[in-house]
Amino acid sequence: MAFQKATREKSKLRLALAGPSGAGKTLSALLIAYGITNDWSKIALIDTEHGRAKFYANRSDFNTGEFLYQEMTAPYSPDKYINMVREGAEAVGADGVVIVDSFSHAWDNEGGVLDIKSDIAQNSKKNDYTAWSEAGKIQNNLVNSILSANCHTIITLRTKMAYAMEENDKGKLAPVKIGLAPVQRENTEYEFDIVLNIARNHIASASKDTTFLDTWSGIITPELGKALKDWLDEGVEPEICSDCNKKIFPVGNRTIQQIVDGTLKNYGRKLCWNCMAKEIKKLKEQKSK
Repeated sequence: MAFQKATREKSKLRLALAGPSGAGKTLSALLIAYGITNDWSKIALIDTEHGRAKFYANRSDFNTGEFLYQEMTAPYSPDKYINMVREGAEAVGADGVVIVDSFSHAWDNEGGVLDIKSDIAQNSKKNDYTAWSEAGKIQNNLVNSILSANCHTIITLRTKMAYAMEENDKGKLAPVKIGLAPVQRENTEYEFDIVLNIARNHIASASKDTTFLDTWSGIITPELGKALKDWLDEGVEPEICSDCNKKIFPVGNRTIQQIVDGTLKNYGRKLCWNCMAKEIKKLKEQKSK
């Protein structure tokens, strides 16, 4: 097949949310999904966390509604994940969202890929290397099945402290903390188009992005999901701040359009929230002189 000119096409969201327990991964996934669909009935959540996602249904304090729900219990086998994602995609349709909460269970919990690798090694008398070759194919098929679902997909990943062996001042190797790492096969999260890391204070930031979130950080709201949908559906380019040349993002209850319209009206140019605050401060200082 000959090379052809590449063009932007409408695409589906493939998003991974990573963070420690209590960071707000489940709620963040639901809020992004609602921003994409504007319809709680178009969201299907697969729950491996013993029913915890139900805590977020119909919450007036979070402005959540009734989403589709299915609990997954052990064993957390790849086949079970694949089947549930397929069922969820059929239930919500091509413009809906399937949330896998969490994808970490498919790796290190009962029936997950690490268990499968151990079973292969024990039952076929293979070593760890040759057993992983077979288990790795199962893992790859699992990830590819989720990525190819005919709907938007969001996965959550637990994180834990990662260590590396480094030489200390005595010349001996010792474990050193190198930060939080997702509980999944190494680099699995980077199979997704966007990876947002959520800290314990609920602030998210992008560690991988193919859209417009490379400099974004903040608390996740439905407005972020809406902005992502606009970009994925229509190739809508983000609004750029006239002063700092960075992308303008929603803040609190204010949408991107509200911020753009407000700053154009009041200051004659498009400003991000930080540059608007600087402009307000500068005007106050000028008036006080």
